[in-house]
Amino acid sequence: MKYSKLILFVFLVTILVSSCKQHQEARRPVSQKSGTFMKKSVERNKKLIAGEEGQIDSLIKSNPKVKYFASTKGYWYTYVVQNTLDTITPKKGDVAFFDYEVKDLKGNVIYSELELKPQTYAIDKQNIMTGLREGIKLMHKNEKVIFLFPSHIAYGYHGDDKKIGANQPLLCTVTLHNFLSEAAFKKEIQLRATTTTAEKQDPNNIEPAKQTKPVNKSKDTLTN
Repeated sequence: MKYSKLILFVFLVTILVSSCKQHQEARRPVSQKSGTFMKKSVERNKKLIAGEEGQIDSLIKSNPKVKYFASTKGYWYTYVVQNTLDTITPKKGDVAFFDYEVKDLKGNVIYSELELKPQTYAIDKQNIMTGLREGIKLMHKNEKVIFLFPSHIAYGYHGDDKKIGANQPLLCTVTLHNFLSEAAFKKEIQLRATTTTAEKQDPNNIEPAKQTKPVNKSKDTLTN
């Protein structure tokens, strides 16, 4: 009887140890799988960036007469119109006024200047494309610059849910017309509002109604 109890005890202990061991081993693949996924994701992103940079490099080399500069922020740019007289560039706390156009690397227009309309942008305080945000800060007034942006500083793997696809590098042509401090911009808006109100309230600004000459109906009669 004691022998039977001993066998039963050993059997139960064996099952318990085996169950704990299986439970511990069952948790390992989760962390291993997660780590593998992250490694594959990093490798995939590296290949994607390398591929896009290869496309950009080919575009630059296809026209050696155009001098492109490599930015430390991960994009390339060239001047269409350069302002060498000014030294000041936009910074946080300024408001920039610019136009831009978006193309793919083959030169096909995705968004024209007309579609995008003149832009008013508070530097580093509004949510715009990363590459564009950084690119504007190196420009001077009245400059026109072509930027080549890899997708990771453009619209990434989401695109813009409209015309720009996933992982699409972009060619953006930007014209910076002017920029000024937020304080100066607010004063300008207030001045415009005050001027508009004064014009509406000043009766001397009301133009007299234009007099029309009476119509000679006898001359307007159609003849067969």
